[in-house]
Amino acid sequence: MENIVLELDKVSVSYAGDITILKDVSIAAQKGKITGIIGPNGAGKSTALKTMYRVLDISQGDIRYEGQSIRRLEQTELIRRGIAYVPQSRSVFGELSVRDNLVLGAWCIRNEKARIARAIENVYELFPMLAEKRDAFAGTLSGGQQRFLEIARSLVTDPKVILFDEPSAMIAPKYSKEIYAFIQKIRDEGRTVVLVDQNVRQCANISDHLYVLELGRNKIDSPTNTMNGNAEMAELISGWIAHKVD
Repeated sequence: MENIVLELDKVSVSYAGDITILKDVSIAAQKGKITGIIGPNGAGKSTALKTMYRVLDISQGDIRYEGQSIRRLEQTELIRRGIAYVPQSRSVFGELSVRDNLVLGAWCIRNEKARIARAIENVYELFPMLAEKRDAFAGTLSGGQQRFLEIARSLVTDPKVILFDEPSAMIAPKYSKEIYAFIQKIRDEGRTVVLVDQNVRQCANISDHLYVLELGRNKIDSPTNTMNGNAEMAELISGWIAHKVD
């Protein structure tokens, strides 16, 4: 596969030393594409994403970014190299202002004041709602607005790759539509996206390539433009489509 930016190569991950969550999983994200990871509950999707971001250690295999192993790097170094992560669980600091949350997103480049100021202004142009609420406490924002703040915070370091874990979870359909449209926009601008989503329909619709995990293992690896000819993929997905963005 050409133009691989970030990949798991036959990676295994265990909790508590002996509970295997991922077994020989391989996932390759191509430059400027959306790579979707889907599967039933408990398949290891979020674990795979956390592993890419070095939240979890691997017991075997390798994690590579731009051809180099990153399996021993800290998250701050990943951010400096161009990887950002938007977690599923709420991660805004509710008692801080919107602007302060954005500044914290630039912690690893905190000495580059001019760069941070430009980045925050760029974010405000992308998200006028955040500009209007820059002095408001983040905790006063709606769930959808907080999700956009988390996405905006990930952008202040101008990442090449963004990892999204369930970006539409527990937010209103209006914001879900906007988030999926924004993910496509940043892909079209040349960024690489890895998307874990329970919303199988939307993930399949916007992804360029899909990985299906089942019980912590690779089940299917397929470009979405060939899905119509993949009977196994169609059968699996038809059983999972339970979420719909209206």
